[in-house]
Amino acid sequence: MKPVVSAKNAWACTVVSVYAVFILGAIALLYRNDHEQFVGGRDDVEDGKAASNVIFAAVIVYAAFLVFCGFQGLLHVREKRRGAISL
Repeated sequence: MKPVVSAKNAWACTVVSVYAVFILGAIALLYRNDHEQFVGGRDDVEDGKAASNVIFAAVIVYAAFLVFCGFQGLLHVREKRRGAISL
């Protein structure tokens, strides 16, 4: 297989995806547990569990990006070391 994106883009996407999965996961857990900083105010979200479901969906999307971009980065490493895999 040949990489679809450049090595620089693949590794940048991987780093951003790892960061997003951890940060969004933490925020989703805070909403899920009805943390008062997130759902305690007058103008804040009333249904923390619904908000956390939406954020967890974004975590799943970023996890898919993480898998795809990480695989692309590994393809670049493999191509650089041993040559491309040709089918």
